[in-house]
Amino acid sequence: MNGNSGHRRAELANDIRRQAGSEATKRFLRTLPAFRLEREMPRQLTDLLDRLDGAEAENADDPRRQ
Repeated sequence: MNGNSGHRRAELANDIRRQAGSEATKRFLRTLPAFRLEREMPRQLTDLLDRLDGAEAENADDPRRQ
């Protein structure tokens, strides 16, 4: 390995980061099913978030927790 290896790796990482963040790449990824946003949250996730909200509310009301 020579001294340029680290510099080339950093340049490559910067190029990949730049290309991944480009509008053209973002537009392309939005057409792929795996990267498409869901319109609604799955019921299981909604239930878990509701349980979390309830647990946080219980802990906020308990003066021994503070």
